[in-house]
Amino acid sequence: MSGLTQSFGIAALGGYVPLLRLDRKAAARELAWSGLPMPRTGTRAVADWDEDALTMAVEAARLLCPESAPDALRFASTSAYFTDRAQSGMALDALAMPRTVRTSDAANSRRAATSAMLDALLGRRDEIVTAGEKRPTQPGSAAQLAFGDGAAAVRTGPDAPARLAGYASLSHDLVDRYASRDHPFTYAYEERFVRDVAVAEVLVPVVRAACVAAGIAPGQLAHAAVHEPVGGCWRAVAKALDCGIPNHCEAVSEMAGDLGTAHALYGLGLALDTAEVGEFVLLVSFGSGADAMVFEVTSPVPGASAMAAALKEGQVLASYSRFLSLTGSLELDWGMRAEFEQKAQATVLERVGRDMIGFIGGRDSTGNVQFPKSAFPVNPALSEVEMMEDVRLADLEARIVSITADRLNFSPDPPFDFGLVQFKNGARVLMEMVNRPAEGFRVGDRVRMRLRIKAQNRRLGFRTYFWKAAPLMRPVLGDA
Repeated sequence: MSGLTQSFGIAALGGYVPLLRLDRKAAARELAWSGLPMPRTGTRAVADWDEDALTMAVEAARLLCPESAPDALRFASTSAYFTDRAQSGMALDALAMPRTVRTSDAANSRRAATSAMLDALLGRRDEIVTAGEKRPTQPGSAAQLAFGDGAAAVRTGPDAPARLAGYASLSHDLVDRYASRDHPFTYAYEERFVRDVAVAEVLVPVVRAACVAAGIAPGQLAHAAVHEPVGGCWRAVAKALDCGIPNHCEAVSEMAGDLGTAHALYGLGLALDTAEVGEFVLLVSFGSGADAMVFEVTSPVPGASAMAAALKEGQVLASYSRFLSLTGSLELDWGMRAEFEQKAQATVLERVGRDMIGFIGGRDSTGNVQFPKSAFPVNPALSEVEMMEDVRLADLEARIVSITADRLNFSPDPPFDFGLVQFKNGARVLMEMVNRPAEGFRVGDRVRMRLRIKAQNRRLGFRTYFWKAAPLMRPVLGDA
């Protein structure tokens, strides 16, 4: 632990929450016959069938590298799909960063993201840490409604608007909950036991040590983003340290759910959006111990206000059965049209994989933009092989030129919307549509690109990724 005087800290933040939000009250009503205890207020963020920890982590990090690439990209998750394939490398290609950027994956702890971020801060490195979660849960468990899907990202750097003033870390193998290969659903222990041990043995000591390192008293903290192992921990810690300040992670839990490795970072975004210049903000992430950091706000932090706004956007999902289907808890018989396999060849991925996941098209010598690139341009005015200039389409806006809502082709969440979209640079691409608005898609609608799962082979345990078109704007989330 240490006090830090030089201005190095958080340069920018990003966050992503899926469009759909399950109404917890409606879900609890469906299960009322069981008598099982579960959350009944607020909403739970629900990832679409073609979203996972990687796609959401990429979405969170997209705005953190507009001009220059970082020295390293770190991916953190406890629910990443691949166990022997680096998701950070795929995220690097999806974000179209140079392959010289160092990458690494962090897992096995809910504080994996903050630990990676603290390493970057202490090493005084320009890095992006992005975290995403889509954790499997068992129907009827409290975790199924308490957890949420989402992502958050942070970029560290010098002369940052949120300066790291002090920190402390404590390692403690407190088994408050766990998941394993033999038990993939989270198993939680008795809350009172967890609360008593976590508060007295982990949270109070680590927060006090971080404040000492920052040269402030706990009462000087203005905002907190504390990822609690169970509810009520922060109230007990605040009382013990005499610092009655709001915990912004509670708002994330209420409106989106517990986001795992991304939770503390998302709460930090809300705290920094509210904090005034000169105020101190506390960040605490819990999991087999805790990381605690104190930041001094020197100017507004880019991305914080967008994270606060995103939390208030969404579409209420009242159907519990659709929720079960989207989370894979309910296997429906989709009929013969679902009986096919899409096998991705490593040779194909090696040849065109970076262009696909990065959505990189090509501009020919006449200025015509096409996707995918090809040796011979599609422009009829050209008849010879030429090298094309790379054009990234993932970050560009487009308009729908044609649209079809298909209920014959298989989709895990019908209808299957697809059509032709045209970008401002002239490129036209046949694409799938996601985040269907209530009135459906229409010709002329403005759309943006979002990274999604393109195909998955469940028998071989493999999936591929591509971009899909989504409405440019999201609705404001109403009262559930």
